Formats: sequence, C-alpha cells, structure tokens
Amino acid sequence: MRTRRLGSSDLELTTMGLGTWAIGGPWDWGWGPQDDDESIATIHKSLELGINWLDSAPCYGLGHSEEVVGRAIEGIRDSVIVATKCGLVWDSPSDKTVYGQLKADSVRREVENSLTRLAIDQIDLYQMHWPNPDGDIEEAWEEMARIKEEGLVRHIGVSNFSVSQMERVMSIHPIASLQPSYSMLRRDIEDDQLQWCRANQVGILPYSPMQAGLLTGAFSRKRMEALVSDDWRWKSEHFVEPAFSRNLETVELLRPIANDLGASLAELAIAWTLRDDAVTSAIVGARRPDQLNGTIGGADLELDISSIARVEEILTRN
Repeated sequence: MRTRRLGSSDLELTTMGLGTWAIGGPWDWGWGPQDDDESIATIHKSLELGINWLDSAPCYGLGHSEEVVGRAIEGIRDSVIVATKCGLVWDSPSDKTVYGQLKADSVRREVENSLTRLAIDQIDLYQMHWPNPDGDIEEAWEEMARIKEEGLVRHIGVSNFSVSQMERVMSIHPIASLQPSYSMLRRDIEDDQLQWCRANQVGILPYSPMQAGLLTGAFSRKRMEALVSDDWRWKSEHFVEPAFSRNLETVELLRPIANDLGASLAELAIAWTLRDDAVTSAIVGARRPDQLNGTIGGADLELDISSIARVEEILTRN
C-alpha cells in the first residue's frame, strides 16, 4: 500500500488508516453494540492488508475503543502507528454523554488515561478532537506541546478546526495534522482548509470519506429503517429528507464510474479524497473483517483526469 508523509512530521502513513469509532460500541454518538473479538479481528485483518495506522479517541464508547485497540496491538506495538485524541470528556459512563473540555489539567488526565487504555508508552499522533470551547484551544495546545516535549506523544495535531483556529495555535507550536470530515457529499474544506494546509505543510486526514456508509452503494431506505435506535446516523443531516434521497440518487449516478474503473463505489469514494496530494491518508472505519474487502483497494486506486471530471460533473449537478 502507498504511503505519504504526514505534513512536516516524520510519520509515513499508508493512504488508508483504520478508524475505530464504531468499535467503541454504544455512547451518545455511537453505532450500536459491537463484538470486541470481531473488532480485534478487523484490526488484525487491516494490518495484514497493509494498513499501518489506527485512529481512535477516548470518547468512542467512553474509552472502550482505545481498550480494544490496546488489546489488538499487544505484542505488535512497534509495527503500528497509533493516533488518538483529547477534548471530549464525560462525567459518568451511565449517561454516555460527552462534552468539550480543553483545560490543561483535563488534557493531561486524558493523555495519561489514553496511554493506560492503549497499554503503550507513547502515542504517535495526538489530536485535539474539537475546538470546543473555542476560547480554550490555546491553553489545550500549550499543554499538548508540553506533553510532546515530555515524550508522551510524538506529534500533535487538530481535528475539525477552521483556518483561523489553526493560525491561532500554529503560533504556539507547529501542527502535524488536520482531521476534517471530507467526502464527495461534504466538501467544505476545499474552500480554505485544504489550500492552507498545503501551504503550511499540515497533513490532512479526512474522516468519513464514505459519508458514514452512504457512498458504499450498499445503503438504502430499507437499511436506514433497520438501524438500531442509538445509531448516531439518525441525527445526521445526510440521512434526513430531502438530503437522503438526493444522496442516494448521487450514489447511483456514480456507480457506472466505479464499474468502469473495476472498483467498488466505496473504493472510488476513498480514492477521490486522495486525488489531492495535500491529503495524506483517508480514515476508513470497519467493524468486521469482511467490510475491508470492498474498501481496501481505494488506498492504491489512482483516478485519471477523465474519471475525476465525470465525478465532478455529477457532484456539481446534484
């Protein structure tokens, strides 16, 4: 699998990373119950297929995703790049609700707890999950820089930040990465973040390149109706009308392009986010080993000018 350097860091990431949001299990923004053994098998399968990095966060299942990742990488830590985050905390596991907290002492507790759950001595990439509260991002970033100096993490980055927010923290310490939502159905970062990151040597790690399953080609109204009640997609703007029907129509228009490339729709969606070399790696979630079969090819699929133009025509029309 291809690799790309993450911004100005020394991390060489494969062009696909495994996202572990879903394997955390139930919480306020979860994907419903998950099987831990199946999750571990999925992580192992992704590594066998060539993926070299895993993305997690404390809030995914209120610590459970990190615990599962820690179990999965036991004995193979040196061959895996581990990324996790800070900034979303909870008071009690019983209500499964998280909120933004960026005070220095909270960030310090979070990194210590993440290291314990992951059962590792150092986190390779540590990112601020959301700039919330906005007024505390400098305080959190200063603490993250101290944590880096102490060797608890190798590199620090941000997630879901605007250009102005990145400029505010950049003056304190360089940013290794920006992790934004980016897909054919959500292109906000093309307006400014993408070009700013290119100019400032900040690697981009898009999450939801398949827009939470919509761009896999396997989603339908029937499947939507079958989602468990605590699946976060019931709250997503992309899954409510009229956007939901419009998105399904877009997917059907994209299907012939994928077929012409000998790829799945999911692989086309992933490759599309990687068409710009400002993007280092796409974060692709999976809960079962078999789900990787329809996505893994996207990491090495290079779209030609004609295919990109065909996709653009559909996206601008819809």
